[in-house]
Order: sequence, then C-alpha cells, then structure tokens
Amino acid sequence: MLGKNQTIVTEFLLLGFQTLHSSKILLFSLFLVIYIMTLSSNLLIIALVSTSHQLHSPMYFFLAHLSLSDILLTTVFVPNMLRLIWGEGGTMSVAGCISQLHFYFCSGAAESLLLTVMSYDRYLAICHPLHYTTIMNFKLHLQLVVWSWLLGFMFTFLLILPTSQLQFCGPNVIDHIFCDFAPLQKHSCSDTPFLDIEVFVLTFPVILFPFVFIIVTYIYIFLTIVRIPSTTGRQKAFSTCSSHLTVVCTYYGTLIIIYVVPSGGHSFNINKVLSLLYTVVTPFFNPIIYSLRNHEIRTALRRKFQYSTDFWHERTGR
Repeated sequence: MLGKNQTIVTEFLLLGFQTLHSSKILLFSLFLVIYIMTLSSNLLIIALVSTSHQLHSPMYFFLAHLSLSDILLTTVFVPNMLRLIWGEGGTMSVAGCISQLHFYFCSGAAESLLLTVMSYDRYLAICHPLHYTTIMNFKLHLQLVVWSWLLGFMFTFLLILPTSQLQFCGPNVIDHIFCDFAPLQKHSCSDTPFLDIEVFVLTFPVILFPFVFIIVTYIYIFLTIVRIPSTTGRQKAFSTCSSHLTVVCTYYGTLIIIYVVPSGGHSFNINKVLSLLYTVVTPFFNPIIYSLRNHEIRTALRRKFQYSTDFWHERTGR
C-alpha cells in the first residue's frame, strides 16, 4: 500500500561510473571499441554460417543463433551505458527500465536454452555418431532453435508482466549501470512476495535444469571420449566440444557469481564490474573463442577472404 507522503517515481537516475570521472574518455572509448568489435565478430559468424556451405550443419546453425543472442544482449546495454559514461549518469523512464530488463532476460534465457541445445547436439555427435544425422535432422534442429527463443520470450513475459505492474517510490537513484531486477524491486512500494516466488520458480526451467542437463551430457561425453583407443581420436572428439564447454563455463560462472553468490559483501563498484563481465565481456569473447578454436570456421574465413581478394584483383586488374 502507498503511504500519503510517498512520491510515485516515473523515472530513475542511473549513476553509472560517476566515481571514475577522470577516466570518462578512456572508459567511453574502451567500451565503444568493444561494442563495435562484438557486433562485427558476431555478425561475421552469422554471415559465415549463412553463406559457407561447409558450415551448414546443426552445430553452426546453433552457433549463429548464439551470436544473435549475444548481439541482442550487448545492444540492450552498451549504447545506454555509453550515454551514462559520457553524461556521468543519466535518467531512464520506468517504461525504459522495464523494456531494458525484458530484453535482458529474454536474451539471457534464450542463450541458456541455446547452450543446452548445443550440449545435446555435441552429446549426439560424440556418443551416438552413427545415429546423429538421423536424429539431428533439419526439422529437429530448427524446432530446437525456435523453441529456445519462444520459451525464452515466454518465461521473460511471465516475469516482466507483473514487474510492469509495480509502482515505484522515491528516492529514484540507482547506483548501477542498468536497470537490474534487484534495484527495481528494492525501489518498489508494491507488495512483491508473489514476484519473489515467481522468480524462484522460473529459475528452474531457465537456469537450473539447463545447467544440470549440460553437466549430465558432458559426463557422458567425457566417458565416451576416454574410451576412444587412439590419442588422435580423443583429441579430435574433444576439440569438437571444447569451445562450447568454454562458453558454458564463462556463461554460468558469471551468472553464479552475480546472482547466486551472496552479494552482501560486494561493493557497488564490484557489482558493476560483475555485470560488465556478463553483459559486455562474455558476448565479446564468445565469437573469439569459437573462431580461434574451430578449424572449420577459420577455414571458411580464409576462403571468404581469398575469394574477396581474387574478386578485387579481377575488378581492378591488379
């Protein structure tokens, strides 16, 4: 219930990195470069998968959608964060905060489900190679991607709908770089027990179940790999899933640190750094991990570069 002296908040003041005034230009330049490189590298992977015949397989189809979710995740935050850095803070309407939170949760949920789908793909390829093409056909891997996005949107909608009905009271200052769920809930003057329960329940299908499923599939994968008699065979089998495993460890590692480890001892600046790790650094490194550790992607990139070079020479006569 609202008290008589409580003021309804219509916009929030995000402080951003006000304590780092002297480093404003450096931070702005750094995050702008990272953002441009993140967009470029993820778009490059999507383009390579779409145009290179040797990458027309379920694994790379899933990878292209993982890159799409990374683009969505980083685009939700970085442009507005650059505005906060340059202006040493800034305001955002309640509707803008809810929208940012919606796309944040949607991209995060979709990425979690896509990583789960990719672990199932690697499980079939390594543990059941003879049946892989039969099981993981075009219809199935298309359905898995569509359901990953639909379920991600649906789970997010179930959480954002009641969040959008909350009323917020002053003060309206949020010492963060974006409108995360915890500070929004803290500033709410509405009753939130039902919302707390909903967050807890949705954690299972979005984070816990996918995480457990990935662990179980990789246990079977490792048991299968160690039974391969030749060292070359083991290395080749492990190389097909090492990039995915690295991304999974980075993704769930940052989630656990941010949302599972008790944050009572974290300063505001540490929380900002941890959030940057998940929303900016991880989408930046994901395409690098896949491109550097994947022979087929490197080969496709070289072929595209060679084709572009030959085409340029033909057009210019050089």
